[in-house]
Amino acid sequence: MKLADLAGLRFSYDVVGSTRFDETPPGYHRLELRTRIGDGDEFFRRAGEALMTWKMHNKAGVRIKATDTPAVIGANSLGRLGIGSLGLPVLCRVVWVVDEPDRIGFAYGTLEGHPEAGEESFLVTREPDGIYFTLRAYSRPATWYTRLGGRATRTAQSIFARRYTTALRRLATR
Repeated sequence: MKLADLAGLRFSYDVVGSTRFDETPPGYHRLELRTRIGDGDEFFRRAGEALMTWKMHNKAGVRIKATDTPAVIGANSLGRLGIGSLGLPVLCRVVWVVDEPDRIGFAYGTLEGHPEAGEESFLVTREPDGIYFTLRAYSRPATWYTRLGGRATRTAQSIFARRYTTALRRLATR
């Protein structure tokens, strides 16, 4: 599959944008991770840039190609988890973006062909006691193999959430 092929795909779930409002639709598994990652205005700027330009994903091991950098509403992203042609396709579209003085981030939703159905948001915030990264996701299996994976699939999502956090901290520390 090529990045241009994503334009014709539909979302694989119905409640698009729910991560922005902290709502988890019935029947979806929720994952939330909030971590203090650093301090200061320069750290906030670098973390926001790494997030919005897909560098965080790539450093965490999710090779992403996107139609737009930085991320904008409607941008399609094509990622791959795994090794070469054995990797799983990660087909997503950006559903919301925030770029405010103390908050920057976006969410993407899964497209037809993604192993999961749902949405994931990534947000960097500047707060009085430091810079925080919050990942919020809701998902449910969209394929036979993710249904079969059960708890292992959810564990893999948690591992990647921590990898994103570590990657973002490292990218912003430079």
